[in-house]
Amino acid sequence: MGNVLAASPSQNKTPTVVVPPPPATLDYSSNPAINNDLATDTEDVNSVQQNGKMNPGTLEDLHKKCKDVFPIVFEGAKLMVNKGLSNHFQVSHTLNMSSVTQSGYRFGATFVGTKQYTPSEAFPVLLGDIDPSGNLNANIINQYGPRTRVKAAVQVQNGNYSAAQLTVDYKGDNYTSSLTLGNPDIINESGVLVAHYLQSVTSKLALGAELAYQYGPTVPGGEIAVISAAARYTGADAIVSGTLGGAGLHLCYYQKASDQLQLGVELETNFRMQESITSVGYQVDLPKGDLCFRGMIDSNWNVRAVLEKKLLPLPFSFALSGALNHNKNQFRLGCGLIIG
Repeated sequence: MGNVLAASPSQNKTPTVVVPPPPATLDYSSNPAINNDLATDTEDVNSVQQNGKMNPGTLEDLHKKCKDVFPIVFEGAKLMVNKGLSNHFQVSHTLNMSSVTQSGYRFGATFVGTKQYTPSEAFPVLLGDIDPSGNLNANIINQYGPRTRVKAAVQVQNGNYSAAQLTVDYKGDNYTSSLTLGNPDIINESGVLVAHYLQSVTSKLALGAELAYQYGPTVPGGEIAVISAAARYTGADAIVSGTLGGAGLHLCYYQKASDQLQLGVELETNFRMQESITSVGYQVDLPKGDLCFRGMIDSNWNVRAVLEKKLLPLPFSFALSGALNHNKNQFRLGCGLIIG
C-alpha cells in the first residue's frame, strides 16, 4: 500500500491517490546470481529484538505474505535466458510473444556490489532492462549503514521520462519509517509524496499509518491528501493484516496449513466506487517433484493459475499460466521457459 510505482501487477487494487502508470520492475526471484534476500525487503533484515519486539518491516510489505500466495499470470509465449558472468554480474535475454502485452526482445543486466551488512546481503544492487526501441526500466538499491536503505526507479518510454520514484527506508529496533517521492515535476509543479510508519506494539502486533499527498494542476483543488491506518497480527501459522482509509478498505488473511500448502484470502473495498472484491488463493509446493502450483478465484468469477516446474538436472524451469474470465467468456494461456 502506498507504493507510487507498484513493483508487480496487482489485481483490482484500491489506490490511495491517482498517480501515473507505474513502470515495470524486474523479477528478482528469476536471477540466480542474487540471493532472494538481496532483492526484496525481508522482514528480518536488521531486526533487533528489544523487549520481545522486533522490527516489523516496511508498511509496503504489510500484505506481502498473503500476496505471494496468489499467482501472477501471463499470456503468450516467453523465453528467458539468464547468464551469470561473475559472482557480481548477470545478464538476461527475454523474448516475449503476446497478443495482450507488447511483444519483442528485452535485454537485462544485474550488478551486485561487495558492501555487506549481513551474510546474505550485498550492496549496491543495480538492475535494469531495455528493448530495441530504447524503452528502459532501471532500479538502484543501496544500503547506507545498518539501518538506512535507499531505492530509486526510473522508466523511460519513447525517449521521455515517463515515471520516477525515490524511496528512503529507516529501520529502528522496533519500527520502520519510509518516505517516497513519486514522479516529481518541477516545471509543472506536480508530484506524489507518501510517508509510512509501522511500529511493533508487541511481538505479534504491529500498528502503522500512511499519509499520501498529491499535488498538481490535474488534481481537483490543486492538491489532495489521504490518511490511512494499518495493522498486522502475526500468529504461529497465520497472519491477519489490514489497512483502512478514506479511499477504501484492504484486508488480508494468510494461513500456513502445512509445509506443502499455503492459503490466502483478500478483501478489497473502494468506498468511492462502492465496489468490493474478494479473492481466495492457494499455493502448493511439492519439493520432491520440484513443482509449485498457485491458483485463485475471486468474486468476479476470474480464475487464475500458474504451474512452475524445475526440469532438473538441467538448469531449466517451465511455467504454464492460465486465466479464465467467466463473465467475458475469455480464456488466456501462457507458457514460458527459463534457462539458467
